[in-house]
Amino acid sequence: MWMYTSQFYQLYTLRFCDAPDENRFDFSTWNGAAAPDTNRLAKIAEWIPHIARTGADTVYFTPLFQSDRHGYDTRDYYTIDSRLGTNEDFAAVCASLHDAGLRVVLDAVFNHVGRGFWAFRDVLQHRRNSAYADWFHIDWNRDSPFSDGFHYEGWEGHYDLVKLDLKNPDVRDHLFGAVEKWVDLFHIDGLRLDVAYCLDRDFLSELRARCNNLPDSRGQKGLALVGETIYGKDYPLVSDTLLHACTNYELYKALYSGCNDRNMFEPSWTLNQQQELYQPGRMMTFCDNHDVTRIASQLITPEHLPIVYGLIFALPGFPCVYYGSEWGIAGVKEQGDNDLRPCPTNPQWTGLTDFIARLSRIRKGSPALSGGSFRELCVRNGQYLFERVHAEPGHLNRERVVVAVNLTESVEPIPVVHEGYGKFEGLHGQFTNVFTGDAIHFSGGITLPPFSVQYFREQG
Repeated sequence: MWMYTSQFYQLYTLRFCDAPDENRFDFSTWNGAAAPDTNRLAKIAEWIPHIARTGADTVYFTPLFQSDRHGYDTRDYYTIDSRLGTNEDFAAVCASLHDAGLRVVLDAVFNHVGRGFWAFRDVLQHRRNSAYADWFHIDWNRDSPFSDGFHYEGWEGHYDLVKLDLKNPDVRDHLFGAVEKWVDLFHIDGLRLDVAYCLDRDFLSELRARCNNLPDSRGQKGLALVGETIYGKDYPLVSDTLLHACTNYELYKALYSGCNDRNMFEPSWTLNQQQELYQPGRMMTFCDNHDVTRIASQLITPEHLPIVYGLIFALPGFPCVYYGSEWGIAGVKEQGDNDLRPCPTNPQWTGLTDFIARLSRIRKGSPALSGGSFRELCVRNGQYLFERVHAEPGHLNRERVVVAVNLTESVEPIPVVHEGYGKFEGLHGQFTNVFTGDAIHFSGGITLPPFSVQYFREQG
């Protein structure tokens, strides 16, 4: 699956394109959507050179279909949100992305819809007589928080998000039809499934089977499916019949927390647990996204910012960079969603951006970093060393890359320790510093510079 060696670039589409926070209604249309007033999607095409320069090969769009407000409250799965433009406008953006060698992944919000969803509005109007009453989980003997005269299930208690009955064959056909239309119009390459941990397993299995037979933008059969998962209990959704991959929230939390607390035992524990129980190479790694505080605001020590990126580009999984974070943009969740989802006029290129682009080139040129085995070499409070190894069965080709991190402001010698805290078997032989190109010979211990992440490729 191409996704396992890919690099995603995430856009929160509505805010990135400076769309109004609230959508407009026009109830003279079947889906209640007002006519588009301008093509805001054109901005995306202007950013393509920047996105490609960062090393990304896939653009992941948060919801961009007709919705009540933020995109995750869908009104119509078949039409681009009027605040952004038209289906034709987005098709043109996708064509430009594909021409630049970039793939397209769309956020698929199939667990729930907005109250403005055309079928739910029909239920509000016709009640029990609606042909779509069985599309939702309705209790006619209770009332909703909106005083609708009936109760319905909302996603995790949010009643502006109406839960669909994914066991209903008509609901499934409607959603599968939307995916087929996205393939026909936009030539997408995959889906990011919102709250995948909530989705009916039979629905997810049928979705996988149907997507296996749909072509991607390069004519290859099969769309990639990456699901949003929060906890380890849901990682088994990654299988041959459900998801190809999932989001790695546990590692995300362990990395920033480990840096802030100068406690690399936290990411160590997470990584070793995942090695034993799951398939960490099939997880999307990230420093931040549209739902959490930006990593530049999350970290206590600014010098840790490049270190965190150095880790997610070297650890098992495929990295996703959230727009603006590649140049260190700030944003705090407690200050509201819009603080996390800005509308930058132009992209910026800083030392951090340049470092991320370099990490991308290194990872793409390294079978070990993009898909090799993982083994921990040494863990201390402020230091962490591990190796990635790729060896082709039956071939002599073998690559070993050692990654070394120092979170502290001081030079740290890492001696050989046979037992206990900081256990380290040492490094032996000739290596190349991947960042500088310098050859270096190790004969046991290693000394790490302050606030550093280093990659060493074994020679021979």
